Amino acid sequence: MRNDKKTFTHLSLQDAKSIKPILEAISKGLNKGELRFKNDDDEITLKPDGLLRLKVSASKSVNRNKLNIKISWETADSTSDRADSLEIHPKAKKGKK
Repeated sequence: MRNDKKTFTHLSLQDAKSIKPILEAISKGLNKGELRFKNDDDEITLKPDGLLRLKVSASKSVNRNKLNIKISWETADSTSDRADSLEIHPKAKKGKK
């Protein structure tokens, strides 16, 4: 199996008003099942399907605030941690066997 890893990165300085349409486009792409990212140097198309893993984290310090939104998913032919099992064993009450 070939490992054809392709990445896309975009970094820019924008105000909150100009970021909103980007987030809306990502939302629409998730709804349609296809996300296409393109700039002068790179291009990538992603096709989210099935269950998506969402991670939202935020931090705040004196001079810096940060919001990260991460969405990931597994393709149908890859292994997933959904197959991992969970076992829970309740503690037995005293005097009962």
